[in-house]
Amino acid sequence: IALYVGLDWLSYIEPLFGLNITPWNPDPALGLVYWMRVGRRAAAPWLLAVLISEGLVRGLPAGALATLVTSAVLVLGYALTGEALRARFVTQVTLSTRRRLTVWLAIVVSGAALTGTAYIALLHLAGMIPPGELGRAILRYSLGDVVGVVGTMPLLWNLSGAEGRAGLRAMLRDWESLAYVASAVLLVLGIFYGVVGNSQYRHFYFLFMPIIWAATRHGIKGTGLVAFVMQLAIIVVARFGPGALLPFAELQLLGLALALVGFFIGVLVDEQRQAAGELKHSMRLVAAGEMAAALAHELNQPMTALAAYGRASEHLLKRGDTGPLLTQTIGKLVQEAGRAAEVVRRLREFFRTGAMHLETANMADIMAAISGQFALQCNADEVVLDTDAVPPLAIRVDRLQIELVLRNLVANAMDAVQAQPDGARRIRVWGEALAGGRLCISVEDSGAGVSKTVMARLFEPFVSGKSSGLGLGLVLSRNIVEAHGGTLWAEVGERGMFRFILPLVETGAAHEQ
Repeated sequence: IALYVGLDWLSYIEPLFGLNITPWNPDPALGLVYWMRVGRRAAAPWLLAVLISEGLVRGLPAGALATLVTSAVLVLGYALTGEALRARFVTQVTLSTRRRLTVWLAIVVSGAALTGTAYIALLHLAGMIPPGELGRAILRYSLGDVVGVVGTMPLLWNLSGAEGRAGLRAMLRDWESLAYVASAVLLVLGIFYGVVGNSQYRHFYFLFMPIIWAATRHGIKGTGLVAFVMQLAIIVVARFGPGALLPFAELQLLGLALALVGFFIGVLVDEQRQAAGELKHSMRLVAAGEMAAALAHELNQPMTALAAYGRASEHLLKRGDTGPLLTQTIGKLVQEAGRAAEVVRRLREFFRTGAMHLETANMADIMAAISGQFALQCNADEVVLDTDAVPPLAIRVDRLQIELVLRNLVANAMDAVQAQPDGARRIRVWGEALAGGRLCISVEDSGAGVSKTVMARLFEPFVSGKSSGLGLGLVLSRNIVEAHGGTLWAEVGERGMFRFILPLVETGAAHEQ
């Protein structure tokens, strides 16, 4: 109640006809937040706060009975608005998407318009509004409420909960937050006291700078903070400054425009960050599936060796041979177990941190390994997979990740040639040394190729030509190649062609992460 009365007193500037018709009314925002928190129990305290404000701030200009009736109508109108917000936002004003922001704005604007119309109409019936001024009074009152609620409610909502206060405290520990809040206050003082350009109000467009800064840096939370601080600073300057500095009819629109621009930019930033997080999570899931194949391949040889050495040890023990041969066999068994553990450790690090385990490798060995993995599928689908000789040049890479890239490209080529008739399904993989210490690996298939239309979106996430695909294989592959200091691309043509370049060891260009 004390905060409500304080906000009402602070914002009681340029009242129309000496009534509660001002350019900025933040007190309904406090009432709505309270209603969102406690529901219908907020009705009695809210009504009491309105009555106390009418008495202390305005001296009951409409009389006791009319003030009681109009105050009850005011609380009832915003109570319905609060119920509409509770129904749509489940007691949480989280403006995390453009749709939620639009719904919130629609409810607030509609509630303010209907409540303001009813409130001013009653004052008109009580003879407090001069004839012919009803429309102007309704517009000014409703717009003042919209400006006050839009610019104040998001911040008050965060302040009303422990989680929101913790988030604001964390945000204010960042020097940028303090910088854009301070710049908002300084710009208000400079512009409305005529310091900027020695002219009052004409340079208002500078006020968009801190609110856009806050929106791009901290999303909707930063916008809510700066919108409130800026509106509060303007009102304080207007209330306590030397004379009337502001054209208040325009001040209403300025305050609303500042808040809306900031909120829509802020929600776009929040949506982009949320989408980036979801994309990162999805890519990790795809990577898990892709790397599972690499894991199976890498573990196949050590597990086979483990089984062979285990059987050999068992045979030696049955034969009673406990000499050097048994010791040597057990030593190899331990060595292979360590190799398998190292593969698992590297993959775990990749999923957790994206780290790479760089080693010097021969691309010919990697190509041979991938070719062997597709041998059975090629025989079943009558696909000819040719792997030409690769120059004996060393590359420094994370072998598991580069195998994933090559496996992705060959798997895509296998899908592309399925539509070709028997005898026309061919895939060719080859490598060639380039100038500047680089190695280019090419994967060509006899499929339909990549068109210009497909090329435009080929490397976009969640764009896939396969019904069962997620559209992240090429995105992941390109990211891996670029992390190694190389590039991956496709070529437009009548045949499928994908190429990627990796730096050779001699260039020292491999990038550890």
